[in-house]
Order: sequence, then C-alpha cells, then structure tokens
Amino acid sequence: MKAILSTIDSISQWSGKSARWLALALVLVMANETIMRYVFNQPTVWGFETSVMMGAALYALGASYAHWSRSHIRIDVFYSRLSQRKRAIIDVLGTVVVTFPLMFVLVSASVANAWQAWVGKETLKLTFWYPPAGPLRTVVAVGFILLTLQVIANFVRDVYMLVRNEAYD
Repeated sequence: MKAILSTIDSISQWSGKSARWLALALVLVMANETIMRYVFNQPTVWGFETSVMMGAALYALGASYAHWSRSHIRIDVFYSRLSQRKRAIIDVLGTVVVTFPLMFVLVSASVANAWQAWVGKETLKLTFWYPPAGPLRTVVAVGFILLTLQVIANFVRDVYMLVRNEAYD
C-alpha cells in the first residue's frame, strides 16, 4: 500500500512541477499580448485563447500537487490548533461527504466533455482563432483524475491516523 501511495504522491509532485512551467509560459504569452496590443497596436488572434488554455491546464495539473502538499484552502485558525487525530476526523468526514461526490461528478463530466470534444471535433470559440478543444478538455480530465487519486491517497492516510492514532508514512 505504501508503494501505491508513494507512486500517487510522485505523480502529483511531477504534475505540480510541470504546471510551474505553464505559469512561466502564461506570463510570457500575456506579456507578449500586452506589448503587441499597447505598444504596437496589433493584438494577436491567439494570445487570449492561449492564455485561457494555459491557465486552465495550470489549475487542472496543479490541483493534485496542492492537495498532496495540503496547501488547499481551509479555515486554519481552528484547524491548525487541533490534534492530528481531530484533523483526521475533519478530513475524513469532509472527504466522504463533500470531496468524493464532487470528484465523481467532476471526473465523469470532464471525461465525457473530453470525449465529446474529440469525437465532435469541437473548437474553442472565444476568438476567431478556433483551436481544437480536445487537448484542453483532455488535460482538464487528466487533472481531475490525478486530483482524485491524490484525494484517495490522503484519505487512506487520514483513516489510518483515525484508527491507529499515528501517521501512515
């Protein structure tokens, strides 16, 4: 089990480190678009849509890393003062009641959307560039799948903490 959890963690870390490069590329694309628009008065057709795609991919691929590092948003004023066991209780309840159902819906919808985008040869219509939607929708689906795997890995650790009152790793 430890090997499986370690593999999921490694994938989440790799995904997050890869997403960092998308952040750099996004900054460069937006800087280029700003210069082209306001200095040369010639905005590009592809700049806006590319930035939207990069931003979506950045969030999708970075989500599992954020969950792995437990840097997602929570009310830390109370949570940080609790014992490890009480934190595990909150995390297990939150995962069962909210996160698992949400992940089911998000993975199902994103996989269906990706499939439809490829089959229907869908294009994005934010600008007149019309890039294919399949690659972006696939990256979003993969991001939700990776996040779900990381949620499961953290859930196993939290249940172990609840049962044994000690960290799994």
